[in-house]
Amino acid sequence: MLLKWYVKATTLAVSDEGATAVEYGIMVAGIAVVIMATVWLLGGEIKTLFETVITKLKG
Repeated sequence: MLLKWYVKATTLAVSDEGATAVEYGIMVAGIAVVIMATVWLLGGEIKTLFETVITKLKG
């Protein structure tokens, strides 16, 4: 069974077919979701950090 998985993984890795537009679209959508979640979760902290840096640079 492990050999079958190895053969499938090797076949996929060596495949000469390029990624389709659908695959790129899914990848871009996934990256966008990660970016949005990060901004949503850390947005307030990042804003505070930048405000602190600006305050220290001014004074």
